[in-house]
Amino acid sequence: MQQLLKDWRQDAMHKHQFESAIYIGDKLLAITNDPNDAFFLAQVHFSAGNYTRAQSFLHKHDLVEHNSACRYLAAHCKIRQGKHEEALSILGDKNPSHLILSPSKARRKLHHTNGTLRPGNKYGKATGKPERIEKSEERDRENTSDIKYEAGMCYLRGTCFAKQNAFDRAKECYKDAVRIDVQCFEAFDQLMKNCLMSPDEEWTFLDSLDFDSISGEDSSTAQETAQFAKMLYTTRLSKYKNPTEFNHASETLSTHYNLATNPDLLLSKAELFFTQCRFKQALALTTSILETDEYNFSIYPLHLACLHELAQTNTLFLLSHRLADLHPEEPATWLAVGVYYLSISQIAEARRFFSKASMMDQQFGPAWIGFAHTFAAEGEHDQAISAYSTAARLFQGTHLPQLFLGMQNLQLNNMTLAHEFLNAAHALCSTDPLLLNELGVVFYHLDHLSEAINIFNSALAIAADIDSDPKAWNATHANLGHAYRRQREWALALQEFEEVLRQGGRDTGIFCAKGLVLLEMGRSWEAVCALHEALAVGPQDPIATDLLSRALEENASLQGWGSAMEAENDEDKEFEKILAGRRQGPVGRKSRRKDKGKQRASEAEEDSMMILSDGEY
Repeated sequence: MQQLLKDWRQDAMHKHQFESAIYIGDKLLAITNDPNDAFFLAQVHFSAGNYTRAQSFLHKHDLVEHNSACRYLAAHCKIRQGKHEEALSILGDKNPSHLILSPSKARRKLHHTNGTLRPGNKYGKATGKPERIEKSEERDRENTSDIKYEAGMCYLRGTCFAKQNAFDRAKECYKDAVRIDVQCFEAFDQLMKNCLMSPDEEWTFLDSLDFDSISGEDSSTAQETAQFAKMLYTTRLSKYKNPTEFNHASETLSTHYNLATNPDLLLSKAELFFTQCRFKQALALTTSILETDEYNFSIYPLHLACLHELAQTNTLFLLSHRLADLHPEEPATWLAVGVYYLSISQIAEARRFFSKASMMDQQFGPAWIGFAHTFAAEGEHDQAISAYSTAARLFQGTHLPQLFLGMQNLQLNNMTLAHEFLNAAHALCSTDPLLLNELGVVFYHLDHLSEAINIFNSALAIAADIDSDPKAWNATHANLGHAYRRQREWALALQEFEEVLRQGGRDTGIFCAKGLVLLEMGRSWEAVCALHEALAVGPQDPIATDLLSRALEENASLQGWGSAMEAENDEDKEFEKILAGRRQGPVGRKSRRKDKGKQRASEAEEDSMMILSDGEY
């Protein structure tokens, strides 16, 4: 009878018929009075959304204090009810640090235990000194299931601290959860999704994880399993650092494990393209994902950013309407609406929908950044700074809020604060070319031209290393050209401005800068040509008009000086001829008359030939 009821209960769970499972489970518990059946019934209540009933059921049968799985479920019920303080009282404030096992400790322990997980020789007898036993060997006394539930409770602690805006403590809880159980992907996902670590911290944290612990019972595939899990986690890290490692992991997963069309892997590749400013390639990947899985909401922030960068307002309009009709409960829906209004410059409407998305999920980073962008677009620098500061507090591992704070202070001409925020962003991520460009602009305005030139060159070198779109860095080339110009290195400045023009940056300011450099180099006619091109792009530009007038005057003065020199040379030659004639006497004068007569005849003959040739022509 008991086995029949268990099979019945399990079959109802598989069909998501929770009422049937509760009904049969209650009868089975009355017959067996087994704590395992009681725990199973509490899980059914949780799956059915009966969080209060599941929690009271656990306390009624006194299961919370004696079992980590039951304590985990009770705390989870409190979190689902929004009672985070009560959940923390069940979980406790401290993480079980004795269960953390790093790879180095695992290798040392295996070395001391002859390749086994328990101290002793191959006959099972204890050997070695007690002080050689690692503290983490306490983990061996724990049941594997209990270890996983302890990691899950670390994750729940992090969730509670995050809801209380204690992000530092939340980060440590998430990190401990993954260190205890590397398969606790929920905690790892929170660390990556909410940008709680800088790119350097992410790679250091990845190296500290014990992937060998998930090898399972089959030791022959242990190394392959560990490498596979590590490559999966590698694709989730920041794309601003170690793109080569990411490409290797992505290529291996695509070719050896048939994951080339996997949505998560395609999303990681699209993120890499986005950091390289290759928006069309990134959009192509996100579009291909949505064609097969239209409501994969993790794709939409990047997809919307690509559509905004490429100014595809019609696509944004259709997408936002479809999402608003079908999924009004999703924050990504109202993010899409906000991005659409931002793209068509209806800033007030965009701000309203960004605010709505952030209220639905207070840890939704794109909504906070979009909300701050609306103030920046209207020139409301103080309010933009306030909004970016909130984003910087919520997402401590990403450099973007600090970068935007520096850009706002740069527009306010507050170079001290701009330098401070950009340095803070640089400490988080030193490989973003955009950040280096803004930092170079600060040094340029502070008249530290050598430092500015070095930073601009570093930005361009990094952009080339990550295979970024060259056209995206025309502004950096232009800034470098202006820095060279102010240092009076005319040839290098001209080279940078011509590079911008080769990349399609036909801007009035670039032509004006090129014309000014050519004027300083004494190439006035080339300067006139460059400034004419500037006026062809912007006919009313006052700087181009003024520089063109100066260039024309300089060119005219140079031509006038040349004509005067030629006339002076002719007069000198004539004077020399007169002096020579006087020295020769009457014979010389007679001969000169003959020569003059011949010259007049030849001139008349030439004139007649010229007219003839003109007539024939």
